[in-house]
Amino acid sequence: MKTLFVSTSLALAVAVLSGCASPKPGLALAPIGPGPSNIQTGEPEGRLVVFSAFEAGARFYTSHPYHRWYSDYRILRNDGQLLQTVRNDSGEIFDSPTQVKLPPGTYRIVAKANGHGDVTIPVVIIAGRTTTVHLEGGIRSPNGNSTTDSEIVCFPGGQFVGWKAGSE
Repeated sequence: MKTLFVSTSLALAVAVLSGCASPKPGLALAPIGPGPSNIQTGEPEGRLVVFSAFEAGARFYTSHPYHRWYSDYRILRNDGQLLQTVRNDSGEIFDSPTQVKLPPGTYRIVAKANGHGDVTIPVVIIAGRTTTVHLEGGIRSPNGNSTTDSEIVCFPGGQFVGWKAGSE
């Protein structure tokens, strides 16, 4: 009887611990594309702008030590191969991320999102248009009269990430 109790207790403990150790499902978002009011430039490439989470520390060795810096991110091809690592700072006095020119197509970005850690977001680049991704936090969904939930992509909790590809 004592052996049965110990065996049952051990089995229950293993089940509880393995339940706690099991991986959580990843965050899956719809592809982000250019917004509906995005102006067409006529260029053969498209542009990508990623407002990634701000870096935690200051860069006192630069000429703008109190400037807020967006964290760097990676652009992956659709097959998962690294295309480019982006130093996400335009170099301007005002806080602005880097604009990256890319050939039209579908890519994935791996970046830090405020409150969500590292995330992988699918993006669609269209010639002459700008795809903008918001991961810095604090932007609520732009649900105005002309915007529906089917046109926007948000994190759980309503934080706006970008415009759903195809809503342009």
